[in-house]
Amino acid sequence: MALVHPPRGSGNSPGPCWQPHGAGCRGELLPSRATRLDLLERWGGNGRDVGVLPAPQPCPCRRIALRRMPSIRQTLQDMGVKVSDVFPELRQSRRGSAAGPRNGTAPTLLTNYLDTQYFGEISIGTPAQTFKVVFDTGSANLWVPSYKCSPLYISHSRYDSSKSRTYIANGTGFAIRYGTGSVKGFLSQDIVMVSVSDIPIIQVFAEATVLPAFPFIFARFDGVLGMGYPSQAIDGITPVFDRILSQQILKEDVFSVYYSRWVLWGGSDPAYYTGDFHYLNVSKSGYWQISMKGVSVGAEMLFCKDGCSAAVDTGASYITGPAGPISVLMKAIGAAEMAEGGYVVDSGDHRDLPPGTSITVCVSSLQQSQYGEDICVVAFSGLDIPPPAGPLWILGASFIGHYYTKFDRRNNRIGFATAR
Repeated sequence: MALVHPPRGSGNSPGPCWQPHGAGCRGELLPSRATRLDLLERWGGNGRDVGVLPAPQPCPCRRIALRRMPSIRQTLQDMGVKVSDVFPELRQSRRGSAAGPRNGTAPTLLTNYLDTQYFGEISIGTPAQTFKVVFDTGSANLWVPSYKCSPLYISHSRYDSSKSRTYIANGTGFAIRYGTGSVKGFLSQDIVMVSVSDIPIIQVFAEATVLPAFPFIFARFDGVLGMGYPSQAIDGITPVFDRILSQQILKEDVFSVYYSRWVLWGGSDPAYYTGDFHYLNVSKSGYWQISMKGVSVGAEMLFCKDGCSAAVDTGASYITGPAGPISVLMKAIGAAEMAEGGYVVDSGDHRDLPPGTSITVCVSSLQQSQYGEDICVVAFSGLDIPPPAGPLWILGASFIGHYYTKFDRRNNRIGFATAR
């Protein structure tokens, strides 16, 4: 099933020159030309000197390890809880309903994080308070639970401003809508470290005091770090990645994603992909959105014959498309619909998908046991996103997992290379 047919990437675009034994922050291969920035910045509030930012180490690429943990869906199933009883919007989505766009973008549903398994660690404050976050290209704000949040979230890391000597109060109210629920709180400012200990930035972020009990009470992650464009940011807050770019310490104005190992800031690592990158220009200014040539099974083009739009979203789990086309597509590959809104095939059927399938729609990491039977959950879901944001396909982790994906801010394009 060919979802994206990008033109072959320009072989003229020079890639980084990799040293065989570069002295990187974590011993990784590094571009031969390093960029150094000595950052020594004081900042204060109410006329007081509250600290000094340490100078970043001269390392042009920063590597953030991704950890794989049980998803919310798996946690609920282990508890014997039906997912559709907790998330009624799963039943609604089959009828094609979706929340309206926010800030001109596609709605981010709470259930987008239902199957998220990969998280990275950041720290906020001095001394550091650590948090597991989803790196989400579908949004552009950073939020973590506040110490003032409900005790229901005691199993999560919660930011305590009283324990940070570099905290500066802001207090502006904050709310971000997630389809059927909202995350609410207020803004604060502190030092944020996004690569263990070597990228310190002064960042405005949200302390969440109100979180929907479902799904976050079952989530293994604490918050969300938006990797989208500034135009997506609520309240005009400068996103974390843009703060890092302003320091001019990265080799390139890019970040790349390789599941299940790394998010790499400032470049890509050829040890984890083969061949060249194939680039697609961003089709909508200010969003990680591209044009898709078509959706086909075998030689038959089923949808998007005249092209359609797709968002490349690291915060989503599955490949999502309009409900009608997804239903037809699932019938074409012999998948059955579950009561909870997803699609499944028998555990052995994925070996017999139609010839010409260029994207594996059912992988071992998505096999689950439900009601005592082994099933294979197909990595597709249906959701109608209304105009002006939609109709829109969303290429989530089940798609990105097959490719080493590079998000190029300078050239406003996304590159795909076959992951090793």
